Amino acid sequence: MAKPRVLIVEDDADIREVVRYNLEQEGFKVREAATGEAGLVSARKKPPDVVLLDLMLPGIQGLEVCRRLRNLTETRATPIVMLTAKGEESDIVAGLEMGADDYMSKPFSTRELVARVRSVLRRGRASDDIGTITEVGPLEIDSGRHEVHLRGEPLKLTLAEFRLLKSLSDNPGRVFTRAQLIRNITGGDTHIVERNIDVHVRSLRKKLGPDGYLIRTVRGVGYKLEDEATG
Repeated sequence: MAKPRVLIVEDDADIREVVRYNLEQEGFKVREAATGEAGLVSARKKPPDVVLLDLMLPGIQGLEVCRRLRNLTETRATPIVMLTAKGEESDIVAGLEMGADDYMSKPFSTRELVARVRSVLRRGRASDDIGTITEVGPLEIDSGRHEVHLRGEPLKLTLAEFRLLKSLSDNPGRVFTRAQLIRNITGGDTHIVERNIDVHVRSLRKKLGPDGYLIRTVRGVGYKLEDEATG
């Protein structure tokens, strides 16, 4: 089996060295980039399986790198784990809105970082209901291909957004708590706060455009997906 490929985009050489060493000890193949520009070039030339992305980078900032990675065909579905020194909620929310899948605040445990990388890889490789196509109102969700079409047009979703929409679409009309949605998205093996679900929902609604109303907020509980034929 080929070694999973990890791209570290981090300007601190010491952090890169420590992260690289620990990932390689765990069987990963690692590439490094010290700037956002170099990270984008590397990701496009040879798409990685996971990107570890520092938010505070010289030149192109991490949030912009994240946005560009999501707009590239080669990396639009690649899991991105943000590395943030501040650990402030505003940074985390902004990164998730740009399409990141997870985050870690510095200083972090290398053991936990390796666990996070394995976690996003498991999520990416999971094939829920292979070959199943779910239709809810104007939405068509292909689990085997991890593709979503809205009124016949493809939607560009992050992995977290896809899994969130898939969870809601499996039971139209059912109300899910934020905690339940977190478990469905992550398998329960990562530390994602409930606030992150709100960010993913907001991003999904934005991508759904006029059909964003299909994701309904149930005050004090969570969210549900309405079939426009019944909702």
